[in-house]
Amino acid sequence: MRLPGFQKRRWRLLGYQEVLLRLLASVILGGLIGLERELRHRGAGFRTHTLVSIGSALIMLTSLYVFDIYKDVASVDPTRIASGVITGIGFLCAGAIMRYGGSVRGLTTAACLWVTAAVGLACGCGFYYAAIVSTIIILIVLQVFRKFEKHLGKE
Repeated sequence: MRLPGFQKRRWRLLGYQEVLLRLLASVILGGLIGLERELRHRGAGFRTHTLVSIGSALIMLTSLYVFDIYKDVASVDPTRIASGVITGIGFLCAGAIMRYGGSVRGLTTAACLWVTAAVGLACGCGFYYAAIVSTIIILIVLQVFRKFEKHLGKE
């Protein structure tokens, strides 16, 4: 059965294995960031970060697919969908930030969700090197900077 608008050549060009690799990479990298948050008992943990990452990767894959289908028909910009992801994640992040009296909580969790979406987008377009290096840097920042903030008496 052939689905309307389904271009077999795109998936042959990208390949089912590559699609699977991109989605699994987003799950693993987003999951690592989420695991760090989960171990710290933060509001958004393993599942949330994993879902944000795989959702972003899927949206990027869809964007690339749509771009390939309509590239000869209309002026389509695949980055527009990606920018919509970052904007939409901003709303999710806003829900993670809470104000208690004179203090604000959840900023790091919100930033983690936002950067996890970026990691997912990188996985979705096959930019594995940037996604992996970014995840390593994110985990270092979450660990090392936390200790530094404790030393300064901030946390």
